[in-house]
Amino acid sequence: MLQIRDIIWRLLFIGCAAAIQVEITPTQGEISVGESKFFLCEVVGDAKDIDWYAPSGEKILPNRPDIFVSRSDETTSTLTIYHANVDSAGIYKCVAKNGDKEAQATVQVKIFQKITFESAPSPQEFSEGDDAEIVCDVISSPPPTLIWKHKGSKIQFAKDVRFKILDNGHLQIRSIKKTDEGMYNCEARVMARGEIDFRMIKVVVNVLPTIRARQSEVNATADVGSSALLACDADGFPEPTVTWAHNNVVLETGDKYSLNEDGSELVIKDVAKVDEGEYTCIAKNKAGEKAEEVSLNVFVQPKITYLNNQTAAEFDEQVTLTCEASGDPTPTISWSFENRVFAEGQQSLDRNIVVRSHARVSSLTLKNVQFTYAGQYLCTAGNSIGQDDQHMYLEVRYSPKIQGPVATYTWEGNAANISCEVEAHPGASVLWFRDGLQLPSANMTNTKIYNTPTASHLEVTPDSQYEFGSYNCTATNAMGTESKEFLLIQADVPSSPEIQGVEPFSSTAVVVFGEPDSMGGVPIIRYRVEWRLPGQQWTGREYDADDATSRITIAGLKPETTYEVKMSAINGKGESESCPASTFKTEPVLSSAIPPTLAATTLARIGEPSAPKLEVKVQKGGNSLKVNWIKQDDGGSPIMYYLVRYKARHASHWKPEIRIPNASEYVVLSGLDWNTEYEVHVVAVNQQGKSEPGTVSFRTATEPTTVPDAVDGGSGLGTGAIVGILIVVFFLLLVGVDVTCYFLNKCGLLMCIAVNFCGKAGPGAKSKDIEEGKAAFTKDESKEPIVEVRTEEEPVPNQEGGGPTEPNETTPLTEPDGKTVKDDSTKGETEVKNATAEVKTVPSEAPQANGNESKA
Repeated sequence: MLQIRDIIWRLLFIGCAAAIQVEITPTQGEISVGESKFFLCEVVGDAKDIDWYAPSGEKILPNRPDIFVSRSDETTSTLTIYHANVDSAGIYKCVAKNGDKEAQATVQVKIFQKITFESAPSPQEFSEGDDAEIVCDVISSPPPTLIWKHKGSKIQFAKDVRFKILDNGHLQIRSIKKTDEGMYNCEARVMARGEIDFRMIKVVVNVLPTIRARQSEVNATADVGSSALLACDADGFPEPTVTWAHNNVVLETGDKYSLNEDGSELVIKDVAKVDEGEYTCIAKNKAGEKAEEVSLNVFVQPKITYLNNQTAAEFDEQVTLTCEASGDPTPTISWSFENRVFAEGQQSLDRNIVVRSHARVSSLTLKNVQFTYAGQYLCTAGNSIGQDDQHMYLEVRYSPKIQGPVATYTWEGNAANISCEVEAHPGASVLWFRDGLQLPSANMTNTKIYNTPTASHLEVTPDSQYEFGSYNCTATNAMGTESKEFLLIQADVPSSPEIQGVEPFSSTAVVVFGEPDSMGGVPIIRYRVEWRLPGQQWTGREYDADDATSRITIAGLKPETTYEVKMSAINGKGESESCPASTFKTEPVLSSAIPPTLAATTLARIGEPSAPKLEVKVQKGGNSLKVNWIKQDDGGSPIMYYLVRYKARHASHWKPEIRIPNASEYVVLSGLDWNTEYEVHVVAVNQQGKSEPGTVSFRTATEPTTVPDAVDGGSGLGTGAIVGILIVVFFLLLVGVDVTCYFLNKCGLLMCIAVNFCGKAGPGAKSKDIEEGKAAFTKDESKEPIVEVRTEEEPVPNQEGGGPTEPNETTPLTEPDGKTVKDDSTKGETEVKNATAEVKTVPSEAPQANGNESKA
């Protein structure tokens, strides 16, 4: 009975249960804020309606944007929560109905906040020294725990009190340093869920710029087209930008200014005085900006702004010259006239010249004006930058001033000029008077007047004693008149010169004398020197005189012989009387009788000639040189020849030696290098040996840049034209020679053609002999000088112990009066050793000793 009853109850319960059952999957849900999630409601049994209800008990309607309900089929319904937020949390209920049957199930939805970094920017920048706050905003539910790390390690706040975590979780670094820069780790943890997340934050520490001017002051000169460089060096992080400003205006690259790439250098072009002042160098970055001042000092070169010519009259009380100048620093002004310089204050003992200066003005006051004050004055303004010079002219009007030698000497029949030199401004007219009569006059027809801008010359040719005497010169201008008497005095012959001594040598002697006590009123033009053996005829020669003449060398003397010598002086008037004769004896020469032990000493003392004295004269063209020599003592033996050699000073080898005959007085060296210093040696050679070399140095001229022929207006023919003309002339010359040879000697090209093509007979043996004889005759009769080319230095002959040789065909012969005997058969011999220079020889006017006279 019991079992039946249990079965019935079970059947009733299963029937009711099978009717409707509801189950939600998943049975519970946790959703992170912002996430989406769905729940599936499954119904077992027939259900007409399946509905979802929110935690508020409100039925969730379809198509809500945040919560969506959808029924897939008869037995399921889906609840989807999109982008869940905190309000989405609660118990959701799924209810299934079928008529009066109803079943339901619930699910609890929990909403939580995941770790979310709302703000953790990177990089974060701070200025060095600021209190930095590194932002890291994190949210989660429950709230997270924050951990800060730097360089991979957890920050130990207890060790560095500068680090601190603020209430909002930010990391604070007080007085942040550049060394604090780097990557920081902001780490968030939720222990309940074991959730962890982090953000790497780059911290940048910017450093305020530092700035330093390379020069705090820069000096420049105005108005000379120069530029000024202002420079500053800036440092900081990030690298600062540099700008320049002047008078609160930022400067940019343009016509006036120029900046380099990083802006650290400012160039001010064409500096002017207005550019002077302060310039600001500004360095700026994210940390801030710094500025530095640079001063530009602009100096101005002096410039004379006012200086005018002045005019005054002689004996005026004063005249003032004014000079004004500008410049920075203020220039000092000075005056100069001729060789005198005038500065501030009184400039003369008589207080007639005074200089006064004030600021940029200087005045030169000349009191009691003299005619000598006239001329060009120089005003000089100078400062530390430079100077400026300008000239002005002071014109002084004054009456004539007559100058010139009062006495003029002449003689009857000789014209003389009496010079009346006149200084006057304005220019003066000059008149000449003689005994109150203006010249020229009818009584004096032997006078002429020549005028120049500064002088008047009266030429008088006296015929008698009457023309000698006083002449008057009168000069007149607008300022006044002045006269002066001039004397024309009859000249006389000079007095006798005085022989002060004689320096004898073996074949020459030097006469030392003093000039005459009286010149006779006119200059000495020549001296006559006469010498003789006692009791014989006088031999003489005239020597030109000049201011330095006090020694005269006579030559052609016999060794160890007593001579008398006397002198007279010659001027335009005539010759003086001879002075008393002086006696001297020439030195001996080495002979074969001298012992050998004494021969070397005697030979060195008197045997060799003295070194010739050299003079140099550069020839026209600049690279040719004329070397003159003055023969000195010949050592008792006639000079045979001269040896000349030369070289450039920088060269190590001499040019080939040149041998010059004894009658020559100079040599011309041509074809020398331009602008080069040369050294020349000349050695005199006699029978006893060689003299010491006479030396001279000189420099040739700089090579001209123009061709003289072109400058002088030459023909202008080119090189090709000249060569062509020369070829034509040469060809015509060859034709002429060939024709001449054909008719005279029966030879040449025409003769060859006649023999070979025309059948003419050639010249015979007789003709050949005639030609040979003629050639020999031509050679013998040649008048050309013999030129000997030396290949090596020849030994000097020494006959019989060094005595002189007999005269030969090349030895000059002299008569007792010292003149060279002309002989057509005697020819000079010039020996040249590979010389490239041009050699010109001129016979000497000095008498030469013949062979007999040179023998002791």
